[in-house]
Amino acid sequence: MDSHSGLADELTGRFGESVFTHQLTVDEATTLWVAKENISEVLKFLKHTIYHPFELLYDLCAIDERGRAKKNGSPSSDFTIVYHLFSFKRNIFIRLKVALRGDYPSMPSISSLWKNANWYEREVYDMFGINFEGHPHLRRILMPLTWEGNPLRKEHPARATEMGPFKLWDEKQDREQGALQFKPEDWGLKRHSEDADFMFLNLGPQHPGTHGVLRIILQLDGEDIVDAVPDIGFHHRGAEKMGERQSWHTYIPYTDRVDYLGGVMNNLAYLLAVEKLAGIIVPERVKVMRIMLCELFRIASHLVWYGTFAQDLGQLSPVFYMFTDREKVFDIVEAVCGARMHPNWFRIGGVAQDLPKGWDKLVGDFVAYFPKRLKEYDQLVMRNSIFKARTVGIGIYTLEEAVEWGVTGPGLRACGFEWDFRKKQPYSGYENFDFDIPTAQNGDCYDRARVRVEEMWQSLRIIDQCLKNMPEGDYKADHPLTTPPLKKYTMQDIETLITHFLNVSWGPVIPPGEAMSCIEATKGANSYYLTSDGNTSPYRVRIRTPSFPHMQMLPYISKGYTVADLLSILGSMDYVLADIDR
Repeated sequence: MDSHSGLADELTGRFGESVFTHQLTVDEATTLWVAKENISEVLKFLKHTIYHPFELLYDLCAIDERGRAKKNGSPSSDFTIVYHLFSFKRNIFIRLKVALRGDYPSMPSISSLWKNANWYEREVYDMFGINFEGHPHLRRILMPLTWEGNPLRKEHPARATEMGPFKLWDEKQDREQGALQFKPEDWGLKRHSEDADFMFLNLGPQHPGTHGVLRIILQLDGEDIVDAVPDIGFHHRGAEKMGERQSWHTYIPYTDRVDYLGGVMNNLAYLLAVEKLAGIIVPERVKVMRIMLCELFRIASHLVWYGTFAQDLGQLSPVFYMFTDREKVFDIVEAVCGARMHPNWFRIGGVAQDLPKGWDKLVGDFVAYFPKRLKEYDQLVMRNSIFKARTVGIGIYTLEEAVEWGVTGPGLRACGFEWDFRKKQPYSGYENFDFDIPTAQNGDCYDRARVRVEEMWQSLRIIDQCLKNMPEGDYKADHPLTTPPLKKYTMQDIETLITHFLNVSWGPVIPPGEAMSCIEATKGANSYYLTSDGNTSPYRVRIRTPSFPHMQMLPYISKGYTVADLLSILGSMDYVLADIDR
């Protein structure tokens, strides 16, 4: 708390108390409202001038406040812009908020201050209709260019049943096809240079190397990439909008589908924020169970990346071996949770049920079996001369560039920076586990692979400690807002039965407030920033995914390389399209 209050003092000492309005939040992050005319200077000061600066623009989002009753003394607004900044040296977040008035307000762009602000501002423009003055290319990013309305505004329908039946008449089809046609001039790209005609190549949206519906338009001089324009949004399903119409409880399975290779890890990021809002402290057994499942999914996710990365670069065998081993992980997940890729097993305040009999043998067998396989894969892939030739020295970025673009996770650690939220800001009991943070030095495709391979070894260490030190106790917190509550008392009296029924059907009423969680997911830092107005559903769900800023960096790190190198760069990123598009 001292570092947070000291930060507010530093800012008021520089700009004066009249510039800021302090807001108390459940997650205890320093939260300050800043006037629109001062925000650019305050952000510049925090990035460049303040002692131990906030180098990372972690997230930028908006909230439509028009349907929300303000009760915390915050400035009145129609819309709020929220900036989350992070300082690695201080190891804290700061949350800055700007109150905007009017139906379609505007803000000064900060895309010249942080490179990764470009896409975040485009997303806010797309979803809320808020204009950013000075943005180099303000246009829709997730929705089609022909889309009418702004989906995250409160007046926009949340269900297809609230809209008329879809019709695709000839004129509409022509308009949609025309909007998809790429015009280089719109992006400031030239069709010719002094000595060459550039070719524009569509890579995707149906291409095996993009691992999903992703379109990248390449500006080519022969085989060399002059520039690239990622076109995302094909996988957008309105995950944040869904959160506004689901109960706090029934939204859990939707989170499974964001990073759909990360399984329960998505649940954990969401539930940590809900539990902060509700003031729920989970039992020690729940913490260890959650960690064990998360690390099993880290291995499962990394195996998908490992096999498909090798396949992208010409090796056919590894993907079959590695998917077979992934099935062994899923056998454990299925035995514990009842499902495999999307187990939906975590609950508010705990998990769905206790560990089954025999879980320890299944986990023990896997911990004994998997190291030998990892050593084989090291010989098969990492020491393969062709794999090395395709990855060493390709797609390089420095630590400063990684932070500027918002890179987290293995991509950041591959630049030599030993940063892992499990160690630096431990959650769910990670502080009780003995494991290392793998790093590499060169920030290229090969080093990003090295870090992920070593992470699987560390996950095995953590799982082994879970196996040997699983605490006794309940699998759910004894708290009235845990959902569903323990069923064993429901047959004893009618009041308990009614309460159980209402909590399952409506879900809990979470107290008003806001909170953000941050976890070290398989692909980087993943957060849920939740706003409650004291209802059975969230007022606003903001999902900060690692893949979104990672993909934004693609044009910057692919210029000068060849089309074949681009597949190495894409594979080494380890993104998931649903994680980008939500």
